[in-house]
Amino acid sequence: MDFGDITALGYGTVALGHLAFAIYLRASGRGANASGKLAWMLHGAVLATAAWGALSAAGSLTGIDTLRRLAPLADVGRYAFWFAFLLRLLPERRPEAAGGLRWAAMGGAGLAAAAFALHALGPAGPATQQLRLILSLALPVFGLLLVEQLFRNLGEDSRWNAKPLCLGLACIFAFDVYLFSEALLFSRFDADALSVRGLVHSLVLPFLLIASRRGNDWINRIHVSRAAAFYSATLVLAGLYLLFMAGVGYYVRYFGGTWGRALQLSLLVAGMAFLVVLVLSGSMRSRLRVFVGKHFYSYRYDYREEWLRFTALLSAQHAPEEMGCRVIRGLAELLECKGGGLWIRVGSDEVYTQSATWNFHRIEAAEGAQSSLCRFLQSNGWVIDLDEFRSSPRRYGELALPTWLLGVHNAWLVVPLLAGDDLLGFVVLAHPLAPQKLNWEVLDLLKTAGRQAAGHLAQMQATEALLDARKFEAFNRMSAFVVHDLKNIVAQLSLMLKNAERLHDNKEFQQDMLLTVESSLEKMRRLMLQLREGAQPPGGSRGVELTAVVSRLVAHAKSQGRELQVQPSERLATRGHEERLERVLGHLVQNALDATPTAGHVWIKTSRFSGQIKVEVGDNGVGMSDEF
Repeated sequence: MDFGDITALGYGTVALGHLAFAIYLRASGRGANASGKLAWMLHGAVLATAAWGALSAAGSLTGIDTLRRLAPLADVGRYAFWFAFLLRLLPERRPEAAGGLRWAAMGGAGLAAAAFALHALGPAGPATQQLRLILSLALPVFGLLLVEQLFRNLGEDSRWNAKPLCLGLACIFAFDVYLFSEALLFSRFDADALSVRGLVHSLVLPFLLIASRRGNDWINRIHVSRAAAFYSATLVLAGLYLLFMAGVGYYVRYFGGTWGRALQLSLLVAGMAFLVVLVLSGSMRSRLRVFVGKHFYSYRYDYREEWLRFTALLSAQHAPEEMGCRVIRGLAELLECKGGGLWIRVGSDEVYTQSATWNFHRIEAAEGAQSSLCRFLQSNGWVIDLDEFRSSPRRYGELALPTWLLGVHNAWLVVPLLAGDDLLGFVVLAHPLAPQKLNWEVLDLLKTAGRQAAGHLAQMQATEALLDARKFEAFNRMSAFVVHDLKNIVAQLSLMLKNAERLHDNKEFQQDMLLTVESSLEKMRRLMLQLREGAQPPGGSRGVELTAVVSRLVAHAKSQGRELQVQPSERLATRGHEERLERVLGHLVQNALDATPTAGHVWIKTSRFSGQIKVEVGDNGVGMSDEF
């Protein structure tokens, strides 16, 4: 097999594989939940790659110059589609970086347009050819930058879905960086690397397939700790693997004939990709942890580290509504589970509903407090193994699981959340990344962690109930002021209407009536403003001159046909909220007026008292009887 056969085979694989993947995306509806532009860009990138592979394969087999000139144009086109797809993903994760994204989009479009224009010129001199190589190198470098930005800015919940996509694109971009950088350095392409470019680019297909199948919206003393043992084992395995790949590459290099070096490069890229998967894959790490825990330690868990981590996760300072997700995640990470859901009872409700999820299905079903499942969890406090229940239901006595729970295909464990003897809720965990055997150690850890999580949830609910009670208390206190203010306003308007029957032709009364209505409206506006802003009145504490306040109270009493006597005193001032102080004194004066006949006396007196201001409101009314 010569270089031409390998080249044609590689590009043909690219064409057929990406065309089949495009048909699969269309038929299966994968990515249908994404926005229209995002799905269109993904399909465009896959089809453009298929077109590039087909043109390159046809040009290699037939030698037609037109096909060979069209292939680089298709290569630039697929880069443009991948750039657009990656840039479209970024704003959904980092909306505050809109300005930087616009510059990145302009840069990517400029690179693609310049490369397309240079390749469309056809045969050119050495300077143009050198410029083509520079732009061809800039395209994969820009692609690596976009992949790095996407992966770094993704949330932890999204990285699991996007990891295969980022890994696959990073592999092909890195290979192109090597290919074009060497060509730019030595003014010629490496024939071996160029011949296997199609095969290397075919490696991205399994990663894209995995990403698409992960969801429709993928888019103090010195001692050997468990972490050290785990990473040591990883390094040993990685070293052995690299030695094995080096041996295979050496053999292929010297015994592979004319195509030995090309195959060696292919094996190197495939080996590095597999090694990266080994290091980054959560399931591989989980299996290695299980292996180390079984064969190197008498106990499976380092309880000190597990408890510190679990407590730190539950106590993290986040929004209260995120507590449910932290509980699920804390329990799931104890067993390397993929996700889970939380069902909780709120207040005096007699049903448990799903309140939070983490990489888990949203389920609308509710479970009654008197159901078989809830009564079993509350009375026994057991962790239910759903796989064991399906195979041997007799081990759980008369327990009858609800249909909705048995219908969740990835549900594995049901962990009760007990606060004392009260079942606060329960967590349904998905299957772990690596198969694990449940023993007494695992079950005890889950039950104890469940009780601690229930304690945090109960404390959060108690805090919310206390805040609600304080809000009602503040509202009740404020309503007392509102009632008094409304009472005064109603008294003013009632007196005005009563006098209007006999004084409606009096111009002075009409003027006074307008002033009274305007004053009432202003008081009601301030009242509404205070109701919107809370118990605290608008504005801050400032100097208040009592002479002005008393003068307004005298005028208000006069508008009711009553006299408020003011005992002479010096000019006095204090600090406070002037409107609130006036309302309080006004309530006292109004109560005194209501309890005193027209012929009686009501007075107000201000004086200094022990470095403060003393305000006295008095009357000679009958007061309240003992019977009242």
